[in-house]
Amino acid sequence: MYKILKKRILAPDICLMEVSAPRVASSAQPGQFIIVRVGEKGERVPLTICDFDSVAGTVTIVTQRVGASSRKIFALEEGDAFEDFAGPLGVPSEFINESEVALQKKKYLFIAGGLGTAPVYPQVKYLHEKGAHVDVIIGAKTRDLVIMEEEMRKVADRVHICTDDGSYGFKGLVTARLKELLDGDQQYDQAVAIGPMIMMKFVTMTAREYDLPLIVSLNTLMVDGTGMCGACRVTVGGKTRFACVDGPEFDAYKVDFDEAMRRQSMYKPQEVDADHKCKIGLGNG
Repeated sequence: MYKILKKRILAPDICLMEVSAPRVASSAQPGQFIIVRVGEKGERVPLTICDFDSVAGTVTIVTQRVGASSRKIFALEEGDAFEDFAGPLGVPSEFINESEVALQKKKYLFIAGGLGTAPVYPQVKYLHEKGAHVDVIIGAKTRDLVIMEEEMRKVADRVHICTDDGSYGFKGLVTARLKELLDGDQQYDQAVAIGPMIMMKFVTMTAREYDLPLIVSLNTLMVDGTGMCGACRVTVGGKTRFACVDGPEFDAYKVDFDEAMRRQSMYKPQEVDADHKCKIGLGNG
């Protein structure tokens, strides 16, 4: 059993949990994910790692309450425990293979949309510790949904907040702020976008205009996290790839986003049915 040591509400329906998982924490790398299971009959849920501390033996995850299984996770409190907490899984971010000297010469830009801010954080933190220069754009629909701003400001050179309604920071989409930065005096060696699929598609279209190298994370496609279910199958560079075992990070310009978005919507009817059963106390999903 993996005990929840801390729980914090970040925004409406979004919570952060610090979980005791020493073996996972000792091996975790930026870009990877874990699979949790609330109970013996619970669904396997892949979640990207938000932070990890190998000394304390803890791994931090962020969950948004949207469906049956996420509601069960969200309902857990400090002192409760996960039945399973498996990982780390997935291929780590490419930059961990670069030397500190090489990283110190580079400037990165991360574009985080909504819950995507959580998996962006460990990458920015890692690069900051290695001496790289990092800017971050965080996008949300409204101010109440901006998460982890304080943590991000401690590890990034500059943080740009965007809200769709203009209630906080820049009014507009992250792509508009991205264009402003690239049209100005900012130059970046590498960009990374993590968030809703539609956001990453339009960030890719924008970055292409500037020949800006871009990596995206397809973590939102994952279901069982092992490649066996085939739900995260996607075309990358004309070849079939699985987000959970070959990724979740890929070269944005090789991803077939339209196919990925179609695949992402395939299980909507089942999710709605499972959520309904969960709310009325039926089902194990």
